[in-house]
Amino acid sequence: MSLGRSGKRLTLAAGLIVILAGFGYLAWGGLGDNLVYFVTPTELAERSGSAVDAPVRLGGMVAPGTVTWNADGLDLRFQLTDGASSYRVKASGAPPQMFREGIAVVVEGRLLGDGEFHATNLMVKHSNEYRAPAEGKRPEQLYQELIRPEAGS
Repeated sequence: MSLGRSGKRLTLAAGLIVILAGFGYLAWGGLGDNLVYFVTPTELAERSGSAVDAPVRLGGMVAPGTVTWNADGLDLRFQLTDGASSYRVKASGAPPQMFREGIAVVVEGRLLGDGEFHATNLMVKHSNEYRAPAEGKRPEQLYQELIRPEAGS
């Protein structure tokens, strides 16, 4: 059985619609799954009991003067704040090289009953602007100054 000219056009149009619908579904559905959401310390505090021991992404600024780093135990502690609320954060493992006080970070982990957030992953938000180190300085020297060692280390 042979399709006429209009039958071929109809088949081609139907195939094109199916292909476009498939691409649309992948683009729309895939976008929602790949968005990274996080809550601020204030939003986490508003969740009260339901936030304890639930996986969460917490975003905010590393409060100045709160970073302690024990290189021997790979123990990093700091306060994460949004200006209104803050949480103590404990992270294991070496922090990213760009980590420092006053920088925006997102931590993934769980809030424990004692109010301390245990992070399993630490992501540093960085600027899209590149600035070369000052003349006579190497990037490695800059990184050494970013994290203040814990007293007694």
